[in-house]
Amino acid sequence: MLVASYTPTTGWSAPEIKPYGDLSINPASSCFQYSTNVFEGMKAYLGADEKIRLFRPDLNMARLQSSMDRVALPPLDTDELMKLIKQLVKLESRWIPTVSGHSLYIRPTVIGTRPNFGVGPSDHALLYVILSPTGPYFRTGARPISLLAMNETVRAWPGGTGGYKLALNYAPTFKPQQQAENLGYEQVLWLIGETVTEAGAMNFMVALQRDDGDIDVLTAPLDGTILPGVTRNSCLALAAAHPSRTLLPGLPETLRLHPQERAFTVSDLFEWSTEGRLLETFAVGTAAIVAGVGRIGYRGKDIVLPPHEGGRGPVAKALFERILDVQEGRVDWAGWGVVVE
Repeated sequence: MLVASYTPTTGWSAPEIKPYGDLSINPASSCFQYSTNVFEGMKAYLGADEKIRLFRPDLNMARLQSSMDRVALPPLDTDELMKLIKQLVKLESRWIPTVSGHSLYIRPTVIGTRPNFGVGPSDHALLYVILSPTGPYFRTGARPISLLAMNETVRAWPGGTGGYKLALNYAPTFKPQQQAENLGYEQVLWLIGETVTEAGAMNFMVALQRDDGDIDVLTAPLDGTILPGVTRNSCLALAAAHPSRTLLPGLPETLRLHPQERAFTVSDLFEWSTEGRLLETFAVGTAAIVAGVGRIGYRGKDIVLPPHEGGRGPVAKALFERILDVQEGRVDWAGWGVVVE
């Protein structure tokens, strides 16, 4: 693991890579009392060429800095952190799985460690980075996941912290998640009123049939309630590039995708489903990449999406395969796959 600490008198300490172990932290630290905790989720992949790659790590570093600033943690040079992460990954490269779709998960974390009950910004901090081999996020295999739409509780709200990767955003979702599971759904589709925001801890996307035969790829806009996901950004960029700048696997050259960041409601989903225009819905994020959604429940009624072999529709499958190809080094696209030298 990688560890460094910050104090207001000495700044950031010299970073140390040492064996994984427990941390000794003052129990009055602000991370425990006031949730001054931020983290990132990244992965390292081993390609057939035996090169280690990270996927768009610059976006993770930018988001980490933004999240730290949101909870007033001391600033961090993320360029230097990226160098340290690469060194740690190289050192632990034996743990990177060689099976396609598997990877080495990287969890950079910064916590406030000001040892004081005072309600205020933490001027002490601890940075640590831990790693773990990982496989497919969902255990549904080739089956799509199901979502229960909820608006009794919310994941985020306008002017809040939903657009940042903060630990405090996650714990309040656990109880609603249990409620969804008890009703036979795997994840929650988070609503504000009727407006669709995210799915579980992932961004949510819709493939919608257009009158001209093309397909709109919709996702909620970054209005402060939506986490600016790296996979979300990548899916939008790839959708915009097909077919003029790249051909996504399995999609015809004659088909054009129209990515749109705009608000839509759960009532829209039901209406589009009734009209036969709702082709696919899927959740995207670092852990699952792209996960097909087969059923959405809301107030006792279900939308059942068209079934697809492998659990993903053509658009979701194309995005999943192209991103995985870039991550594992089979396709070089826009410099997204960063080789760890």
